[in-house]
Formats: sequence, structure tokens, C-alpha cells
Amino acid sequence: MTRERADAAKNRAKILAAADIVAERGIEGLAMAEVAAASGVGVGTLYRRFGDRSGLAHALIDASEREFQAAFLTGPPPVGPGAPPADRVRAFLHALVDRTLAQLDLLLMAETAGPPARFGGAYDAHHRHLTVLIARAAPDLDAAFTADALLAPLAANLVTHRGVGAARLKRGLDTLVDGLLPR
Repeated sequence: MTRERADAAKNRAKILAAADIVAERGIEGLAMAEVAAASGVGVGTLYRRFGDRSGLAHALIDASEREFQAAFLTGPPPVGPGAPPADRVRAFLHALVDRTLAQLDLLLMAETAGPPARFGGAYDAHHRHLTVLIARAAPDLDAAFTADALLAPLAANLVTHRGVGAARLKRGLDTLVDGLLPR
């Protein structure tokens, strides 16, 4: 793994801090030229570093994704280890609903940048985690397919299109989990 140069790390931190304009003005306010000016770096540096607005969106999502992964890998139950698999699936999905809704605009931009944009990275980590828990809870199920089915309603474009809130998403996912996994 290549180590990031100190000046590059400093520029990255300044860029991500400047990109907080999303919190103030929404995703429409994420103009690359404005982020570059606010961070004191050239537009070329910004594009080389992140590629485009969706790359910058992925970087902005990264910190909360790392915290989320730490919670389900090593945090306290029921999201973290120590609870029965079905309870962990439910807690994980509830936490993912909250996380998705908290960063919906950024996820929408990041997940719709191209055909495979939703998959890879975080999705793969979520899918692997669910697959393991589902296999433990219900060995006769196709755990990988079931994990995809449980993650599908949380695609940012579907959540946006349907306008579904946290309570309805959680109820719907609970119904699916209750029907699929023994307690």
C-alpha cells in the first residue's frame, strides 16, 4: 500500500472540510470549482484526487462508513458481536436505514455515477456481513441472494423515488427478516 504524502493528506483534509457545503446547501451546492476555491487548491488537484463529484461524494461518505463498519464488526450487541444472528441482522438493517437516510443525497450521487457504482466497497462489506449472519441463522437459505434482497430496498435511488421514511423501511425489513430467519 502506498503511503499518502503529507502535503497530499493536508490537501485532502482541506478539500473534505470545504466540501461541508453539502451540509449547508445540499448536494446541489457541491460545485467542484467552489470546493477547490474554498480549500485553497486548484481545480485540477481536486479532479485528479477525486475524479468528479461522485468521487468527492464517496470521500465524504467514507468517515461515517468506517464508523458504521466498526460498529457491526467490533461494537456492542446487537449490531456488534454477541447477539443471536437474526437479532444482529435486524439491528444492522435498522442502523443501515438510519445511516442511509442521514446521507441520502451523497449516497444518491455516489451510487448513481455509473452502472456498477452502488456495488463494491461498502456494499460488498454490508453484503458479506449479512451473508455470514444469514448463513448462521438459516443454513438452508441462499444467504448471498437473501443478503441482496435485504439490501435492495436501501438503494438511495429507490429510497428517494419512493420517499419512504425510516419507520416504514424498518417495518418492511423486519417483516422480511421475521419471515426468513428463525429467532
